[in-house]
Amino acid sequence: MGRGKIEIKRIENTSNRQVTYSKRKNGIIKKAKEITVLCDANVSLVIYGSSGKMYEYCSPKTNLIDMLDRYQRLSGNKLWDAKHENLQNEIDRIKKENESMQIELREDITSLNYEELIGYEDALENGLTNIREKKDEIPKIMRKREQVLEEENKHLMYLVQQSEMAAMGDYQQHEPFSFRVQPMQPNLHERM
Repeated sequence: MGRGKIEIKRIENTSNRQVTYSKRKNGIIKKAKEITVLCDANVSLVIYGSSGKMYEYCSPKTNLIDMLDRYQRLSGNKLWDAKHENLQNEIDRIKKENESMQIELREDITSLNYEELIGYEDALENGLTNIREKKDEIPKIMRKREQVLEEENKHLMYLVQQSEMAAMGDYQQHEPFSFRVQPMQPNLHERM
């Protein structure tokens, strides 16, 4: 028994539509991989589901940008409008400006005389020294905090002890203790 033909129209049941989408999406990606391997073709596939999630496949020997550029060149359709062209031109301009600023900075450093370089070196050394001093102060501060916490702990332990002793004193005043002495040795006087 073969598969029956289905009418190509939108599937109304949401869960059926999602199942069909998932199966057919996987099938078309599989077919794209197969045609790439079997026919040595460059294939690029982009799928957007109703949820907006994108799936893509591109042949291993190419990338999507190359494929789109090739499509634009061969079809004559402009994929990039004037706004995108302007953005690309702005990116190129900023890259060139950045490169020229880096060259200027290198030239500025090389054009400095010996005394200016020594001044910058001293400023850097002073900054490093200050940072190292602050870094060395941190363990000292932590030790001081530790000592303060230990002192507080001792004081609190003392207060707890005092409180317990006071509570025991109150107990002793209300309940007198009775002691019963038991001899360690048998009483020899009773044998005689």
